[in-house]
Amino acid sequence: METVLSGIRSTGNLHLGNYFGALKNFVKMQHENKCFFFIADYHSLTTHPTPADLHGSVKQVLSEYLACGLDPEISTIFLQSDVPEVAELYLLLNMNAYIGELERTTSFKDKIRLQPDNVNAGLLTYPVLMAADIIIHKANKVPVGKDQEQNLEMTRKFAKRFNHMYKVDYFPEPVAYNFGEELVKIPGLDGTGKMGKSEGNGIFLVDTPEAIRKKVMRAVTDSGPVEKNQKMPEPIRNLFTIMDVVSEKSTLDYFLEKYNNCEIRYGDMKKQLAEDIINFTAPFREKILSISSDNQYLRKVVSMGAERARASASKTVREVREIIGFKPF
Repeated sequence: METVLSGIRSTGNLHLGNYFGALKNFVKMQHENKCFFFIADYHSLTTHPTPADLHGSVKQVLSEYLACGLDPEISTIFLQSDVPEVAELYLLLNMNAYIGELERTTSFKDKIRLQPDNVNAGLLTYPVLMAADIIIHKANKVPVGKDQEQNLEMTRKFAKRFNHMYKVDYFPEPVAYNFGEELVKIPGLDGTGKMGKSEGNGIFLVDTPEAIRKKVMRAVTDSGPVEKNQKMPEPIRNLFTIMDVVSEKSTLDYFLEKYNNCEIRYGDMKKQLAEDIINFTAPFREKILSISSDNQYLRKVVSMGAERARASASKTVREVREIIGFKPF
């Protein structure tokens, strides 16, 4: 059984893209590996140093992931800020991370372009904190998106550098956990790109039925096909992609036939799609609302997760200190 670690953003609500992307696979993955899932509240400060409601955001995200199937009895689910050992390992790794290599990372270049008035040290050393998060639990695999592949390579570099500098074989060099064909990409409702919160084109698991209907009815369409079996433009293909994952096969087949015969009425399709999304998300929404109102349960989850994570992290930091040469008198 391999050790897998995955970070969870501490801001934003989960949308259909999140669920059918990584989250559905996380639920399966936790039964096949030793999994650590953490909410990255330290990381969030690099872009939002004065959050309006950090605790509320963390609580919401935690409730959503639990409602979608992450099991605190099987996996270690914790808050990054509940494990102070991460900060110590981060400091020690920073001593062997070089400004030049950090300045060349794509994520740093992207961030300073997006937030030129907030180029803080945390942005520069983000890959080091990410490395500390991962190797403190000696993770073998890490699920990462394209935007984090370079940072994972930096983690491998820092682990290898530590082993080389201190002539030990201590830290494993983690690799990407690839879900392959199981990873379903859900498009947005604006006709282009993927579904996301910042893009404003997402359907969230906590959305009310009224909100879902409004969003779907505003989805981008065209005037309809003019030839039978005509190739679909991207906005229309996006609607069918979403329908493919939330609707009955017979429903999808019905509207495909209507499209291919130039008989499609997008209004009817959108109304059906909205109701199917509502039916799909309703159980998640109810469970999210129930869990988020149960402070005692949430307190138990984070307390149990912190205890497990700190047991793992403190062992690593203690051994790292010994390897470096910190010894008691």
